[in-house]
Formats: sequence, structure tokens, C-alpha cells
Amino acid sequence: MTDVRRTELEQMIARVALGDREAFDRLYEATSAKLHAICLSVLKDRPEAEETLQEVYIRIWQNAARYASNGLSPMTWLITIARNRSIDRLRARSSRPATAPAEAAETMPCDAPSPEHATIRAQERRMLDECLAQLAAPQAHAVRAVYLEGVTYADLAEREGMPINTVRSWLRRSLLRLKDCVSQ
Repeated sequence: MTDVRRTELEQMIARVALGDREAFDRLYEATSAKLHAICLSVLKDRPEAEETLQEVYIRIWQNAARYASNGLSPMTWLITIARNRSIDRLRARSSRPATAPAEAAETMPCDAPSPEHATIRAQERRMLDECLAQLAAPQAHAVRAVYLEGVTYADLAEREGMPINTVRSWLRRSLLRLKDCVSQ
């Protein structure tokens, strides 16, 4: 960029800081193609890049007073705004949950078990209940507590007032008996 061009951009930004709409229009004409290319290179989506470019110029309008001729290129300042806003948009896009169109939702499989699967599960549950009924009550209670309710060995031992190793032995023997029962 030539010094004349750089000086012109610095003057336009200074006038935009004062609220000069004509200077803002000229700044837009002089820089929008380059800034649009920056947005597009980050976002890879033309409509989103165009929206982001609008946001970039809103930020330029609002923050022009913050630009100070400090030896940095005015174009570098403008490109930084465009790049940062595009990256923010990209991050927001990736953190958004993907929404499926209504048609896709209608064709998505249902998570509910099929009737066949539900019948098999019911049969397995009945068989497990029958096998648990063959265990002594304290052992059946221990198996249900640990494996169906998520109680820890330590909590069960404390609740039953028994050493943890005794509870573990109960559970191990009970599982072996359940395995034999289920496999018949």
C-alpha cells in the first residue's frame, strides 16, 4: 500500500470517528472487497461472510475513535477486525447444536425398543427374577442393591453390618448361581 493510500485510509478512519457518513461510505468502497475476502476465507460460506462483513463495518463505525495513527497500517487494523469477527462467528457456529430439518426428523429412527426387543427384554427380566428368587433373601437383596440399584460394596457392607469381604463373597457366589440358573 502506498503512503498516499495509507494516509487516505487514516484520514477516512479519523473522519468516521467523528461520525462522517460520507467518509464511512468511501472507506467501505475502498476496503469492503478485501475484508469480504478475509471473512469468506475464514467462514467458507458466502452468505455468512456477507453478514459478518456487515458486523465488521458496524464495529468499525463504533470503534473508529480507538484507531490511533501509531505507525500500524490502517488496513492491518481493519483486517484484524474482520478476521476476529469471522473467527468469533466460526466458533459460535461450531458450538451451536446442529438442527435437523423437519423432514429429516420424520425419517430418523425411533429410540424406543422394537416390539420384538421389548418382548425379549421382558422375558429376560422374568427369568432373572425367577433366578433371583432361588437365592437366599439376603444374597438376592445384595445382588439387586449392587447390580440393579448401583449401591457400592462398601455401602452395602455398612448397611448389612458385615465385613466388605463377606459381602464380596456373597456377591461372587450369588452371581455364579445366577449364571448357572440363567444358562439352564
